[in-house]
Amino acid sequence: MDVAILSARRGWHTAQLARAFAARGLRARVLPIHALRTAVGGEPRVAAGGVALDRAAAVVVRVIPRGSLEQIVFRLDALHRLARAGVPVVNPPAAIERAVDKYHTSALLEEAGLPTPRTVVAERAEEAMAAFRAWGDVLVKPLFGSNGRGIVRVTDEDIAYRVFRALEMERAVYYIQETLPHEGRDVRAFVVGDRVVAAAWRSADHWRTNLARGARAEPLDLPAAWAELALGSARAVGAEVAGVDLLPARDGRVYVLEVNGIPGWRGLQRTTSVDIAGAIADHVARRLRAG
Repeated sequence: MDVAILSARRGWHTAQLARAFAARGLRARVLPIHALRTAVGGEPRVAAGGVALDRAAAVVVRVIPRGSLEQIVFRLDALHRLARAGVPVVNPPAAIERAVDKYHTSALLEEAGLPTPRTVVAERAEEAMAAFRAWGDVLVKPLFGSNGRGIVRVTDEDIAYRVFRALEMERAVYYIQETLPHEGRDVRAFVVGDRVVAAAWRSADHWRTNLARGARAEPLDLPAAWAELALGSARAVGAEVAGVDLLPARDGRVYVLEVNGIPGWRGLQRTTSVDIAGAIADHVARRLRAG
């Protein structure tokens, strides 16, 4: 086995990656990430589905499925162990941890000098209400999540009170982000290594523009300055492969909304002739050649 693809199940993305690796002379095997096993004082040190991952030339992480806190931590611990053993892991586990945590991502973007919406993160409902009153139109997001799931837009104080009290019952952390006026569309830029391989406008009949939720995609020749924003955002979280969401706002600035460390590309692939899976395979192959 040359490359292990860790996923919850076989599907379009794993098939595209396996095809791309095969075209480059690399044998890939799709393995269940929920079947990870590690050993201390025994061999193999890390395996999935009975296959030794520490003997793989590289490991590509296609998904970290939902699970308990212990399950998620264990999966990432196993990936960290592989990385310490010198196995190239794409994306690196530290990048996955940073990107999956919206607060951590927002803080890293700001620290890198990249424009990102004003955000308040707190554990008290009173702090969340203060942020709402300051901005009047906010997005309430789960700290961990993807594809627009669990995001609520709030523009009414009574609704804000109900939303925040409901989250308080769940002992949730409040991630409150100002809503930026824009023209009803944003950008998904797909970063692989040191370049943006594809980009698209995303638009919808509502404020959510996630392609996984039915938004429309149109091809975009990404301006150089926007490409630099996307590349800088991926670097800020340490991601080698990333889906970066950019928002051109009415104030003339372009903001970085999020960085996805395990991005899908099925919708984006329909807008471009670039073989995105092939670009990922090329990147992994370059890492292997570099040793």
